[in-house]
Amino acid sequence: MTDELPPIVLTFAATDPSGGAGIQADILTLTSMGCHALSVVTAITVQDTVGVEDYLPIDADWIADQARSVLEDMPVAAFKIGLLGSIEAIAAIAEIVSDYPDVPLILDPVLASGRGDELASDDMQAALLDMLIPQTTILTPNSMEIRRLLQDDSEDNAELDLGECARRLIDMGCEYVLITGTHENTPQVFNTLYGENGVLRRDAWDRLPGSYHGSGCTLASAIAAALAHGLDLPEAVREAQEFTYEALRAAFRPGMGQFIPDRLFWAREGEKPQ
Repeated sequence: MTDELPPIVLTFAATDPSGGAGIQADILTLTSMGCHALSVVTAITVQDTVGVEDYLPIDADWIADQARSVLEDMPVAAFKIGLLGSIEAIAAIAEIVSDYPDVPLILDPVLASGRGDELASDDMQAALLDMLIPQTTILTPNSMEIRRLLQDDSEDNAELDLGECARRLIDMGCEYVLITGTHENTPQVFNTLYGENGVLRRDAWDRLPGSYHGSGCTLASAIAAALAHGLDLPEAVREAQEFTYEALRAAFRPGMGQFIPDRLFWAREGEKPQ
């Protein structure tokens, strides 16, 4: 036994019975990066590697009770938020994290599945912007998600400049925005980190073939883990991207849909095929 605690991270997310995304992806990533994962279930999903068929939001009081029980018992070094499930859940989580203003909050805006299944209504997006964005340390959308979050009938959102999108969210109170370029039509994937003074870093990654289930969950959880270990934010973002890229590079396809990132790639390095 040891008195030294691993960094503890609390994730709010939905279940994924395929083990590819959601709370299962968060726990695997956080554990792989040396953290102890606490998990609060926000919704139960029916999904596989192809897509999400349905989801059942958890009652907001149950979400709050799950969180309060572990927060009163253990010290938390970071919060990670994924699929929220309902407006009531957003309000409950916003109230909880407001009691811990010094704990970094990493928000992955899960608005749709990789196949395009809707997972957040317009009202939920408005609640997220109003209640959670002002408390967010770093938001991790792809280019489609950030444009959808800021959708406005008065302009063509498909043409919105990504830097302008980041500036708007930072003006709302979000400290940093990491926009991933996985959905852009470029030979390489460019991920850009914005702060209040503009671009802080821009990292280029070779575009990997295939489509991946849970890549966004992995990246956001990896940032939470790196911050929990004490890295400053730009370095935490770099470390998390490196972890995510290696997990994607080692991905496997167990079903009929997307590949699943191997968050334990380091444990399998050097394994010989049978």
